[in-house]
Amino acid sequence: MISINQLAGSAATAAADSFRLIYAEVFAGPPYYETEEDVSAAFDRFRSRTSVLAALATTDDGEPVGMAYGWLVPPQTDWWDRLTEPVPEDVRREDGRRTFGLMELAVRAPWRRQGVARRLHEALFATVDAERVLLNVHTENHAAITAYRSWGYRKLGDAHPWPGAPLHDVMLRPLV
Repeated sequence: MISINQLAGSAATAAADSFRLIYAEVFAGPPYYETEEDVSAAFDRFRSRTSVLAALATTDDGEPVGMAYGWLVPPQTDWWDRLTEPVPEDVRREDGRRTFGLMELAVRAPWRRQGVARRLHEALFATVDAERVLLNVHTENHAAITAYRSWGYRKLGDAHPWPGAPLHDVMLRPLV
């Protein structure tokens, strides 16, 4: 049986090793090909966030199988500036409470196609107090894009989320 636990703040960062294990395994393969240096950079950012909200899926014996995490998008974000085409000001307006940024959602290969990702997604957003969710997804990750669409996300545009990044779809979903 797979259990899903919601974690926030210091409880989430205390479980960073479990999140890192999942991240390193899932994102080592296509279309990401993340290196150990990439993983380290991602978890430096993860550990620096005091307001991280997360969900962690584990087996009965505590083996980490999936994760989802993110945080509220701050008012001075450059997320919207990374789109290849501008979006209207009323879409890009942030106040630090309006939008939750879903940074990662991943499930290790042996546990995929069992509804774990959906359960992680639902658990994470059960307590998020925001108007909407924003995410970037690699354009070649067709399974993730299909799942996000089925969960109510719509594509707003394309972006290079960081310098040198491949093209990603920028997707948005209302929470209210």
